Amino acid sequence: MATRTDVLLVTANVGSLFDNVGEIQNEWLQELYKTIRTCQPQFIALHFQEVGGKEYMVNMGQAEEFFWNIESSDELKDFDRRCIYVDNQFQAEERFTFKWSRKGFMRTRWIIHDRGLDLVNVHLFHDASNLIACKTSPSVYSANRKNALRHVINRISDNCHNTTPFFLFGDFNFRLDTLSLVQHLSTSAEVQTVKKDSSNEVQKIICEEKADRQVILLIEDKLFAYLHQAVFRDDNGKALLKYDKEVTAFHDVVREEEITFPPSYPYSEEYTKPTQYMNTRCPAWCDRILMSHAAQQFIHSVSRHLPAFRQYPRNVIVSTRVKFGERDGVTTASSYQQVWR
Repeated sequence: MATRTDVLLVTANVGSLFDNVGEIQNEWLQELYKTIRTCQPQFIALHFQEVGGKEYMVNMGQAEEFFWNIESSDELKDFDRRCIYVDNQFQAEERFTFKWSRKGFMRTRWIIHDRGLDLVNVHLFHDASNLIACKTSPSVYSANRKNALRHVINRISDNCHNTTPFFLFGDFNFRLDTLSLVQHLSTSAEVQTVKKDSSNEVQKIICEEKADRQVILLIEDKLFAYLHQAVFRDDNGKALLKYDKEVTAFHDVVREEEITFPPSYPYSEEYTKPTQYMNTRCPAWCDRILMSHAAQQFIHSVSRHLPAFRQYPRNVIVSTRVKFGERDGVTTASSYQQVWR
């Protein structure tokens, strides 16, 4: 009889866990442990971004404790092998990658039941300004992410190594088509553009209801305050998925299971408001799990159930019931890392 292995894939931007260690980290870990107990996987891949938070030089000691808490947990006691790939040599400027950028990718290759696969941790460029993101459709930031992700896919598909099925999961920073979305949200509003006195540069965009002059949307460089925030949570934000367009440029090489969770960013960092979005950016599905066509075909062929993609509190995205079949054995073959300036 064929042997199948349940695989759990988890991606999380954990920067806020280190900036608010006492308030958030323990709750986040408990949610992770609960997920592991529920799914009971035989193989777990955890992809983290922004380990150490904004003050990573100060917090790198906490990062080691964070990894130790996961390694020594009861939920992982039955796993006979653990591998951690992390760049913590922040005092070696010629080698420490974060000196250059917090964005990039890390690729690891695994063999499960004689089948090779690549797991690629990805962190792409963010939107630096909401106002610039509103200028064009697609935005300049979307174009930058497109170029970066195409580079990643080309690197893992080149002839330097044998090609295998792959999973790309991490913080892609994918955003909604902001210009089109703002036009949709302000259909019944009057839009005002406020410019700086000394230049023609836009300082803020104000959308007011025509009837009562109530401000329903206010946009600045680092402010996106929409009055009816529930639209991003109701029915998991499904009505806004049509503005989630960035991944479609890569359908020639990657696929994605149906999104059944609300936008994963930017959740409040306040301990008492775990499901509320901050008014800093437009909520979006930044955290994703993508897979090559070969990977999707394989997991569908060995499982009677489709992979289940869920979001848990504090930005945890998981894929469950991904199965690999035939015989025993899990090994790691190699790893590769690249960051961008």
